[in-house]
Amino acid sequence: MLTVDVITLFPEMFAPAIGLSIVGRAVERGLASVRLHNLLDYCEGSERADDSPYGGGPGMVLRLEPLARALDLVLAAAPPAERRVLVLTAPSGKRFAQPDAERFAGLDRLVLICGHYEGVDERLGALYPLEEFSLGDFVLTGGEIPSLAILDATVRLLEGAINPESAAGESFARGSCELDYPAYTRPPRFRGVQVPDVLLSGDHAKIAAWRREESRRRAARRRDAQ
Repeated sequence: MLTVDVITLFPEMFAPAIGLSIVGRAVERGLASVRLHNLLDYCEGSERADDSPYGGGPGMVLRLEPLARALDLVLAAAPPAERRVLVLTAPSGKRFAQPDAERFAGLDRLVLICGHYEGVDERLGALYPLEEFSLGDFVLTGGEIPSLAILDATVRLLEGAINPESAAGESFARGSCELDYPAYTRPPRFRGVQVPDVLLSGDHAKIAAWRREESRRRAARRRDAQ
């Protein structure tokens, strides 16, 4: 079973994902456990979770002490020999991709630390073996949305979470650069737009060849657009 610990200022953002859809079913089936840690619970007395940055400047920075307390608690309760990765979601991180999700799905524990405001005290990376990830070259209000994306992309790859045939044929499966082929369903004609004849032919060999070619075309168009 994969255990996912999420350290966040906004745990309520994760409740719908954990309770619904594929992630929810994986949790119900005992394939994954998702534990939410509210960073405010690790502030002592009148402490704040954030503070202004040394050297001045706009915005606030997540403080080191509450984050360290949360991580220390998570790691102290974890088996020492487990396979785990600590992820910090931050704009400076590398772009998250399917091979990362596949690697995470083979872990015993994934710890997601949601960055927020102007970022996290840089010393956190000196104290813990963090891997930083982002969703791309744009700025979000916080790291909860990237963490949700990483959670979803990882959990759906756990054995038993979805149909194995569906996972094998998806875009980017097993490091492939190809994209999934176009999909159609009823009705065969809608507002003058027709489903490709080959898909209605019943000729499975021709359908398979058409799908392979369309997958390659999609990948080529995507490369040309980048």
